[in-house]
Order: sequence, then C-alpha cells, then structure tokens
Amino acid sequence: MKDSAKALLIVDVQVGFVNDATRHILPKVEALQKQYPHVYATRFINAEDSPYRRLLDWHRFYESSDDVPLAFDPVDGVTIIDKHVYTCVTPAFLGDLHSKGIEEVAICGIDTDACVSACAVDLFENGFRPILLSEACASHAGAEYHEAALRILTRLIGKSQIV
Repeated sequence: MKDSAKALLIVDVQVGFVNDATRHILPKVEALQKQYPHVYATRFINAEDSPYRRLLDWHRFYESSDDVPLAFDPVDGVTIIDKHVYTCVTPAFLGDLHSKGIEEVAICGIDTDACVSACAVDLFENGFRPILLSEACASHAGAEYHEAALRILTRLIGKSQIV
C-alpha cells in the first residue's frame, strides 16, 4: 500500500479532555501529524438536544465552551471535523477517504474507551483498516479505561490492528 493510501485520524484531543491521564499523548499527537499525507482531527461538540445532555446529564463541551478547542497545534492542511456523537464516520467522511484513495486510517486521541473505539469500529465495518496507535491514545477517566478499551478492540477489529 502506498503512503498516499494512509491517513491519520486524531480523535477529540481537546482542551476539556486533557488531564493527568491524557496529557502524555500531546507530544505524540504533534509528531504524528507530520508523518501522514492526510490528517483529520475531530472536535466533539455537545449539541443542545444531545443524548449526552438528556440521558447522561453531561453538559460540558457545548459549542462556545472552553472545553472545545484543540489541545495541540494542527499542521497546515489538517481537516477539522466537528461531530456531535462518538463517531466521525459519516457518509461525507467516508466519501472523502474514498476520493483520496485512502485504505488505512491510523487513529490516536482521547478517549480510547469512547470516541476512539467508535471511530475504529466504524472504519473497520466500512472496509477500511483502522490502525489504533495505542501509545498515542488515552482515556481521561484513567489508564484502566484505556486498557479495557484496548482489550475490547482486540476482539472487535483484531490484534494486528492495534500497535
């Protein structure tokens, strides 16, 4: 596979998700973006009518909150994707990947146990090879959640997709 068929997906590395359990991935994310010809970065925004507000009573990350900005400096050409659910894998995103001939998507970011997992599984189910960069992922809930997600993802997308 040519390098041009690879992309990097940086999931929700946002100010509001950075804490002692996640801060260590920031320099890794900064460095990784320079290694891929196609880079995407997601931002989670908690919409007014979201299930996170209605069902979980979780009200952070509203559009104008201080939680939303990216916690790293994106390189030139990064495509920013705003999303309102766990995954960024939409018909538009899939269409963009297909139009660029991308076959493999490396994934890093926060939270391994939520949005990172959802994106990895959705890419897998849509025929892409997700490569989870485990050392560049974390959970703001702590290492035990990150490790649990890695175990589950091993079953869902395969051990060879987790590096």
